[in-house]
Amino acid sequence: MSTQPNSSASIVSVAGLAPLLTVLIWSGNTVVTKASAGVISPGSISFYRWLLAFVVLLPFVGRTAWRNRALLREHWLKLATLGALGMVIYQSLAYEAAKTTSAVNMGVMIALMPLLSTALASLLAGERLTLASLAGGAISLIGLIYLTSQGDPTRLINGGFHIGDGLMIIAVLSNALYGVMLKRWAMPIPIWQQLFWQIGFSTLLLIPVFLMGDISPITTANLPLILYAAIPTSLVAPLCWMIGIQKLGASRTSLLINLLPIVVATLAWGLLGEQLHSYHAIGGALALIGVGLGLRKSPTASGKASPAADEADWEAEEA
Repeated sequence: MSTQPNSSASIVSVAGLAPLLTVLIWSGNTVVTKASAGVISPGSISFYRWLLAFVVLLPFVGRTAWRNRALLREHWLKLATLGALGMVIYQSLAYEAAKTTSAVNMGVMIALMPLLSTALASLLAGERLTLASLAGGAISLIGLIYLTSQGDPTRLINGGFHIGDGLMIIAVLSNALYGVMLKRWAMPIPIWQQLFWQIGFSTLLLIPVFLMGDISPITTANLPLILYAAIPTSLVAPLCWMIGIQKLGASRTSLLINLLPIVVATLAWGLLGEQLHSYHAIGGALALIGVGLGLRKSPTASGKASPAADEADWEAEEA
């Protein structure tokens, strides 16, 4: 009996590593996205990456997924909606927003995701709204505003509001809603099959986007970018994010996204030779404090299953 708290804490720690890996992959994808400018159109890389991810999963998951097609018929609308929210709307609008807004504004709006997730999780998924999660989200937001504005938050006001800002707000809201609904719609489908069907529906939804945009052929120059976007970013990252949401909840998992600008700044310094400044240290430290505060304590309410019980349920589902 006395070992149960340590067991639960260990499970939470392991669960936290999964979305942290997602953040590391997304950070690398930021560098890849910069490298893809002028090499491949956004619509093409979006379609290619999810199509390739679906093809890679097909021989491993396709047969068992087809055997469970009765569950697909029952839950197909939820799976399609999740794919649209997290894999089509969010990423497509983010690409489009980048054309008319600044990286500073986009970074701040992404930093709003934990607070949006906390509010939506409380309203729609029954997650307890805790002072720690709100304070953690707010502190991280302040830190990331300071970091992304390079120590001068007035830049956000002086830059004005652009169409891209509105699109980015919708994109961030879509991704926050994805995490909340994934937690609320607990489907009796193994996690790999859920990912498989979400990617399948996303690929179908992206066909018109691909056909109506500038179609870029696959070349030796853009193939490595497509492969990174398709395998780590489109397969490993979403899987780890889904595990984090199942184990930690949508609001706590989304806090980890605030580590992304810190990792990107570090990668830019190490790989691209960009300089680090005091605002990186100050803003990054505040973001880390906020993330640590938000993850400090399990938000499980009375009557809810413990993390250990959740882990047992997930393992039973996978079996």
